[in-house]
Amino acid sequence: MADLLWGIRAEGSRGPKPMLTLDRIADAAIGIADAEGLTAVSMQRVSAELGFTKMALYRYLPGKKELVAVIVERALGEPPDLQDMTWRAGLRAWAHALLAAHLRHPWTLEAVMLPRPVGPNELSWMEAALALLVDTGLTGAERLDIFAVLTGQVRVIAHQARATSRSEDHFLTAIGDVLTKHADRFPALARTVAEATMSAAGQNQAFDFGLERILDGLQALIEGRGDSVRTGLGDVP
Repeated sequence: MADLLWGIRAEGSRGPKPMLTLDRIADAAIGIADAEGLTAVSMQRVSAELGFTKMALYRYLPGKKELVAVIVERALGEPPDLQDMTWRAGLRAWAHALLAAHLRHPWTLEAVMLPRPVGPNELSWMEAALALLVDTGLTGAERLDIFAVLTGQVRVIAHQARATSRSEDHFLTAIGDVLTKHADRFPALARTVAEATMSAAGQNQAFDFGLERILDGLQALIEGRGDSVRTGLGDVP
């Protein structure tokens, strides 16, 4: 299965050209997942979508776990080119690109949490983020933790977008109607909503706001680590 994910495929020189390909199978499965969710994807459903028997798919894939691995690879695609970017600008671009990928295919939020073989695209996303941090003075464990925090921010916002089609301004309007009658019971909430509704610039910015605060904290850590090294205090607990 790893050979399929990594583009190592045995090609016979004899016999008719196969009517199915792994790409066709993946595209059909992604179409089903986009329309109906990951639970709708099965070997039986995909084979029927393509007009083949389920047994025909087993010539290409051992089962659903491997099918999920293939469609995650294809749906996420390759990460953006972050060369020549500073670590902060690069991580910002990386996080926005990953969020966009999950929003295009919301089922990937569930799929990436499932046990499955890992392919080059998924590892390339990790490589792209971690490469920006290699020369920052952070330890390997810290770099992995930062990666986890950033992906967590992406997934939380993507999950929120998946759970509701209402934007933040619609939500504020809905609770604003209630607060007109019950502002005295929720004074802090009433004041916050009133201020937010007066400033459109402050709405629908949860992802960027959270991302920038993460990057602010990371910048303080990196700069503080550098100051400690320069003053000879790097080993002081």
